[in-house]
Amino acid sequence: MKNISRRNFLRTSGAIAAGAVVLPNLVSCKTNIDIVNLAVIGVGGRGFANWQGLITESYNKETKERVLNPKVRIVALCDVDENILAKASKSFPDAPTYTDFRVMLNAMHKDIDAVVVSTPDHTHFAACMASMELGKHIYVEKPMAHNIWQLRTLAKAAKHYGVVNILGNQGHASDGIRNVKEWYDSGILGEVKEVHAWFNGPDFKGRYFSKPDQYPPQAQAVPEGLDWDLWLGPAQNRPFNECYVPRRWRSWYELGNAELGDWCCHTLDAPYWSLDLGSPQVVSPLHSVRNTGMPDKIVTDSSVLKFEFGKRGNKAPVNLFWYEGGKKPENRPEWLTPKLGGNGMVMVGEKMSVMTGGRPNDARLIMPKEEWKAFKAKGWEQTIPRVPEQNQYKEFINAIRGTGPMPGSTFEYGAGLTEMALVGVMAQRFDTRIEFDAANMKVTNHPELNTYIKEPVRKGWSYGENLW
Repeated sequence: MKNISRRNFLRTSGAIAAGAVVLPNLVSCKTNIDIVNLAVIGVGGRGFANWQGLITESYNKETKERVLNPKVRIVALCDVDENILAKASKSFPDAPTYTDFRVMLNAMHKDIDAVVVSTPDHTHFAACMASMELGKHIYVEKPMAHNIWQLRTLAKAAKHYGVVNILGNQGHASDGIRNVKEWYDSGILGEVKEVHAWFNGPDFKGRYFSKPDQYPPQAQAVPEGLDWDLWLGPAQNRPFNECYVPRRWRSWYELGNAELGDWCCHTLDAPYWSLDLGSPQVVSPLHSVRNTGMPDKIVTDSSVLKFEFGKRGNKAPVNLFWYEGGKKPENRPEWLTPKLGGNGMVMVGEKMSVMTGGRPNDARLIMPKEEWKAFKAKGWEQTIPRVPEQNQYKEFINAIRGTGPMPGSTFEYGAGLTEMALVGVMAQRFDTRIEFDAANMKVTNHPELNTYIKEPVRKGWSYGENLW
């Protein structure tokens, strides 16, 4: 396994060392190319699913046979855990491996067309920016970034560097979310002033969330093969503890964006797009169960939030309610279901309501079964182009190759969708009402919280300042 050390990189790479401005003659953005050369940053977990999806032409669920896409080639792998990296490398023995994405980009920028970022939330921004500064097309796992300034900077950068870009919220490529928007746009739902969405996590006994026995967590030995300093990246230094890695970083507001930040890009995608919600003016916590020992560190056990959106053109104000940790809206007879599922969303229309699961893929109008069957058989005017195979991976690759349009969930769209959630995460984290001035990117009623709009980063991890 080829593994270039970060120390050697920082000593020899000169102007392209961590956080430095990329030399203009190194920037290249290639489109309309025959074969897309991919670099993968974060190869395990969601990273594994993403690179598997991107290299796949077709997959038979029954036989588990995978046909590879001859137009996609993985040319470099990067992960801060050498054990995970070694496993992925077995599938691509000719692809160089790296523990530091900055080293990889410096060494291989001429051989890379696009980059896939599937790291923890707090490192999405740095990896995406470093890639786009070199003109690389970018696919990033949701949520798009860790704070609102990062979101807006990524949207600016994608436009500035002219790269194909996509936030990987799978449901946005589905027919289901297009159905919801078409039903709303055509007037079938009538005006929508109320939305309810719920998710059954976080599960602190599961794979993705945990609580330490004490705060700060007790220092533990760093597992062999893990570069803890690189894992922290821009985040403030702290001793290693298994409550952070693997996956459980979602438990910490400083590193992840809790259950709301993780799932809003799925569950709230349909109402955000259909209703043109934008950023909320106010988010208020209506219920909160917290770990009292570390209130602004560990995510809430359960919470209910109320998002308030003002008028948008001729669209009426909307109140959106988010429930998590076992909380759900009170079921209504007109929703025609004996009980609400573990995850879901209801857009309450004056004429008709629509329900989805945790993702928008299987959206349905709330009406008796026979009426719903007849409605689907009759059909409706489909005004929004469908994504072939409802596959966001092919949507991304086709856009780079010039055989398809720009993805629907671009950074411009994804930044707004994620920003909506992060205003809510702030209200959840500090258990307080947040009044948000989106035009000026400020919390107006708690100015001391504006430091979380743009969080400080460690030396050597600053990106994107030149775009403001």
